[in-house]
Amino acid sequence: MTAAAADAPLPRADRIGDAALDLLVERGMRGLTHRAVDERAGLPQGSTSNHARTRQALLETAVRRQVQHEAAVLAPHELPPADAGPEALTDALALALHRYLTDHRALLVSRYELALEATRRPELRAFFDSAGAVFHGPLIAMMREAGSPAPERHALSLIAWCEGLMFSCAAGSFHASVPSRADLRTGFDELLRGMLGGAGG
Repeated sequence: MTAAAADAPLPRADRIGDAALDLLVERGMRGLTHRAVDERAGLPQGSTSNHARTRQALLETAVRRQVQHEAAVLAPHELPPADAGPEALTDALALALHRYLTDHRALLVSRYELALEATRRPELRAFFDSAGAVFHGPLIAMMREAGSPAPERHALSLIAWCEGLMFSCAAGSFHASVPSRADLRTGFDELLRGMLGGAGG
């Protein structure tokens, strides 16, 4: 990407999505309105309605932008090859989780707002399912290659541990205490050792 491209204004859809996520973090679902998004994004009144006429369409715009941001933070492409071994997997997972907890905690709050809304709007589930699949597939393959006797179950356990830790540090009782990258690595190592019978890094 050239410097000029990097400095180019965001597309209107991305500006609307970013404004929607900001509002979800600051005001919750009730504060997400078309008018509020226009104001937050610095767009002429009616711009958000023209892009996303219904509330469902506005939520989908927010979810798409959430997925884009999460992909940049969690970076599935940074996962090591499936045959790299548990130690490489431990390092990669600790890096991604620490990055999320230290630099992108607001993104966790918007995710929880959208996830709760998705429980009431089944049509939003497809966005979350497709986003998760980007990360789930490589992780399952790595667990299988590492010798897991139940790669899908073990991948789910790893993801659930990550989700629980993220919630605890973003909105739960440990919100004031973020584990270090070394602590996260130790946690992942302990999990993998338990799953793989001592083969962890």
